[in-house]
Formats: sequence, C-alpha cells, structure tokens
Amino acid sequence: MLSTLVPDLNVARVFYLACLAGLIGLPPALGAGETLTLSARRLIQPAGGPWQQVTNPVSWEASATAVVICDMWNQHWCKGASARVAEMAPRMNQVITELRKRGVLIIHCPSDTLKFYANTPGRKLAQAAPPVPAKTPLRGWCALDSTKEPPLPIDDSDGGCDDEPQCQQGSPWSREIESIAIEPGDAITDSAEAYNLMRERGITNVIVMGVHQNMCVLGRPFSIRQMVYQGQNVLLMRDLTDSMYNSRRRPWVDHFTGNDLMTWHIEKYWCPTITSDQILGGQAFRFAADIKPPRVFSATVASAAATSGSAKP
Repeated sequence: MLSTLVPDLNVARVFYLACLAGLIGLPPALGAGETLTLSARRLIQPAGGPWQQVTNPVSWEASATAVVICDMWNQHWCKGASARVAEMAPRMNQVITELRKRGVLIIHCPSDTLKFYANTPGRKLAQAAPPVPAKTPLRGWCALDSTKEPPLPIDDSDGGCDDEPQCQQGSPWSREIESIAIEPGDAITDSAEAYNLMRERGITNVIVMGVHQNMCVLGRPFSIRQMVYQGQNVLLMRDLTDSMYNSRRRPWVDHFTGNDLMTWHIEKYWCPTITSDQILGGQAFRFAADIKPPRVFSATVASAAATSGSAKP
C-alpha cells in the first residue's frame, strides 16, 4: 500500500505521479457521458435531381438522448399488426436495455392506456416535468403537412390491415406489450409531457421506434413530425417499426415493401434512420415473414408509388 511507503501527506503526490507514469488508471471524469456512434441514413435530392441514399456518421451524447417507444400495445385491432408487434418487441427490449445502461432516457408511449399506469413511478416522472414553451403547439395529432411532404406512398384508407379477411376495427389495447420492460428511471406518457421531460433534462436527441410509420410514428405529440418541429435531432430505428398497409391497395406491393416505402418517405422529408444492430451488433431485425432479399431504394419504384397517391394523410 502507498500509505506504508510514504507519509500520509505525500500519498496524494505519489498517486498523481503514478497516474502520470501510467501505473494506475485514472477514474472516469466526473459527469463524463458515453457517446453513441451511429450511422444515419437519409435520402437527399441534390439540385432537384434524382433521390440519392446517403449515410453519415452521427455522434450523440447518451445523456442528451431519449428513446421514444411509440404505441407498442399489448393488442392491436389487426391480428397481423399484433403479431408483428409481438415479434419485434423482444429485440426492442434488448435495444432499450442496452441504451438504458449507457445513460439514455427511455420514454414509453403507449397511447390511450395511461389509466393502467396511474400512480406508477414512470407515470409520475413524466407528470412532474414542468410545462415548457413549444416552438409550435404540441397537438394530440399532427396530420400530413402538404407544405413539407407529398401524400404518403401507400394507401391506408381502409385502416391498413393486411389480413384476409380484414379484422374488425376497434381499440382493444390496454397497456404496452409485457415483453418490453419498464424499469426504474423510465418515463410513461402519451402527450407533450415527453417533450417537457426532454427539455427539463437538456435532451436534444430522440430515437423513435415502434408503430406505425404511416400513422402514430409520424403523428403523435411525442413522435417524428412534432419532435422535428420542436427542433429536436430525430432518428427513426427503421428495423424496429412497421406500417399499417394492406397489400391489396395502392401501390399494390407486398406488406414489407410498403413498409420500406414509408421508411423512404420519412428519410426524404422528416429524419434519417438507423438500425438496431448499431446498438447490439449482429444483424438488423427482420420479420420472419419477410423472406425476400432486402430491398434497396429504387427511385423508379418510389416515384411510381408517390404518383399513385394516397387516400388518407
């Protein structure tokens, strides 16, 4: 021990010299945060030419980052949608477990189910964040903005259920799916409270995951459109999301191609995207039924889908 070699008054000096010599590792600096290094994919249109897919590195401080889990309900009115939520939820739980360890704030947003979470620590955490001024009003729903984006590339006017026959519409959800763990320090909300909490903690970066791209992932008060309007840096985790798309509707492609068309729409007009393997390693998540080779962005296919129109914003 150092204290047996030198008088007590010299212990600090000897420790300092040993650190300089590399004999003793210095502890992490107080308050030092971990950095998330990500590869963000976006579609750009240089000088009005054809759309091009580009990937750029992004470095975010974990302590300045939140994950928003959008409407991963325990049950959806569409059986196919419910099955896909259940399939991706374990992978999503692995991702948020890892990000939570790194210091990212996890915000669970299972809309219309907050009575289930009344008086829980996560619910109280979100409620306690003081209201803050918003750059644009945070509405319960933010519809398609024709000044910023064209009609969606898929027709979801029938609700988007891809089952045959289609399921009866309703609101059977009562909570977030149980395979996604809510841990101490996580927040639970479905409103502007999410942004209040981010502002309270100095969070400027948001990773969105969940369902559905053409509906809640774009429109909710805690999700892509409204977070972009507030000036937040937003990324969509594109392999941990889905769309409500019926393949028997325009643009008459299979469900998973329709989902990719929605991802490309978001990459064009709203925010870049990332994948879960950037957090966990290995391969990005794919639904078991998605057996075709991974689809690569095609300006021809995307353009054809865009000109086919969409009946519902």
